Amino acid sequence: MTVLVRGGLVVGPVSAQPMDVLIDGEKVVALLAAGDASLGADLASTAERVIDATGKYVVPGGVDVHTHMELPFGGTFASDTFETGTIAAAHGGTTTIVDFAVQRAGERVQDGLAAWHEKARGNCAIDYGFHQIIGGVDDESLKAMDELVDEGITSFKLFMAYPGVFFSDDGQILRAMQSAARNGSMVMMHAENGTAIDVLVAQALARGETAPRYHSLTRPWETEEEATHRAIMLAHLTGAPLYVVHMSAKQAVSTLAQARGEGWNVFGETCPQYLYLSLEEHLSQPGFEGAKWVCSTPLRSSAEGHQDELWRYLRTGDLSVVSTDHCPFCFKEQKELGLGDFSKIPNGIGGVEHRMDLLYQGVVDGRISLSRWVELCCTTPARMFGLHPRKGEILPGADADLVVYDPAARTRISVDTHHMNMDHSAYEGYEIAGGVDTVLSRGRVVIERGAFLGTKGHGQFLRRGLSQHLV
Repeated sequence: MTVLVRGGLVVGPVSAQPMDVLIDGEKVVALLAAGDASLGADLASTAERVIDATGKYVVPGGVDVHTHMELPFGGTFASDTFETGTIAAAHGGTTTIVDFAVQRAGERVQDGLAAWHEKARGNCAIDYGFHQIIGGVDDESLKAMDELVDEGITSFKLFMAYPGVFFSDDGQILRAMQSAARNGSMVMMHAENGTAIDVLVAQALARGETAPRYHSLTRPWETEEEATHRAIMLAHLTGAPLYVVHMSAKQAVSTLAQARGEGWNVFGETCPQYLYLSLEEHLSQPGFEGAKWVCSTPLRSSAEGHQDELWRYLRTGDLSVVSTDHCPFCFKEQKELGLGDFSKIPNGIGGVEHRMDLLYQGVVDGRISLSRWVELCCTTPARMFGLHPRKGEILPGADADLVVYDPAARTRISVDTHHMNMDHSAYEGYEIAGGVDTVLSRGRVVIERGAFLGTKGHGQFLRRGLSQHLV
């Protein structure tokens, strides 16, 4: 089917220009200056469908490289399935996710990956790929890293947190990074000093400090900054590229920025919750209400200026990507597992549906440019994780993943209207300037004026190449 998206402002990672986009089947085949008849025909009359984007932005489909659908955590599972989570993502203008397959200590890496393929296969409404969590670094898992790169799994996540669950010590991290340096893969790091945090948590509980706000207070910025510095040093020692996930503390990003200033291949990701939500306003809600905002790394103090500094680092480029760390849990029965003990609250916030809208507010407020919005949400994540030029930019030959975004729209975020499988919203009542009008996934309209027109199973597994975002 041929589709012409006509009359919009096509936004890329560098510039925005009035262009028409011609799609044939699943691919973009041409970008034409508005009104260009150089193809020798009136495209508006020959295209099988014309989408009028007059007065709107035409942007690449969003690429969210940090989601956790159906993740087992804290005695329960993330509440979004691959079906519900990818439909919600599509509603928010995201057309590609990269989720995390899980291997725990004592399990084979390949078995963990196979389990995630089984969860996702035939259930996704948009395209998807996998990172691999290495929960037990040993000779077998290091060998598996090499094998998985050949299967299109080209990034591996390690944890400096969660002793007894996913934790890797410095020696294990060193060995994994040596393997990554050899095979060209990207190491993703959850950078918090987990053994120190466990001591602080035990001490807080012994004092009777059980409310959700103590989740943040027992994971202070020093534990994030110290672990970030240690991860950077190990990466530099081994020559492995490093991507630090869900950064929330300004001091940790400052450490990363110093290393980047030296030309090292280290990159940082943050998430909308760290740009908009805070210890004071959200985690410190009366009673147990703050449990809705328990996530790791934790929400930080707005009084200490973390949020403003993260926005600044998005402008300077020291934070390269905005993902969601989408790991939703319902308040009833799931978050409530931590009643009386904040350490038992399942960690996670749902946001896969709202990332594009929330970051667009940075454009509205003058914090980032229109092109930087696209760069952070679409192009750089695709380049960082081996999906570009197929994903992340509107180019001839790329997949026809497009979002027609209406800057004149107004969106109110609420549990009553969102499509994530959650009984609350972390952003309840937020009024958003702008909104998604139409979403195409590989040339097929999957969202039109709020209606889902796609199908479960449309999404394809993406075999990824190596990162294209190294110095």
